[in-house]
Amino acid sequence: MKLKHEFVIREVAGETLLVPVGTSTLSLNGMLVLNQCGSFLWRRIPEAASEEELVQALLEEYEVEPATARKDVEEFLDSLRRLEIL
Repeated sequence: MKLKHEFVIREVAGETLLVPVGTSTLSLNGMLVLNQCGSFLWRRIPEAASEEELVQALLEEYEVEPATARKDVEEFLDSLRRLEIL
């Protein structure tokens, strides 16, 4: 999977923030806040070959039902696609 924009990830006051850098600042307005699941998935996107790999990683990391993991991954990736990040 490939990200279309460059970000720096920062932990601030217990929140995970994605801060656009470089030319990404021209097309993205502001920072993105990730929850724990989103932060976990974000860090794995560059090495993941497929959505299914992200689902498997989530299942290995958290005690969650497969259907819930799949739904969470789909919703997270859909959000990134809507923002034209993925």
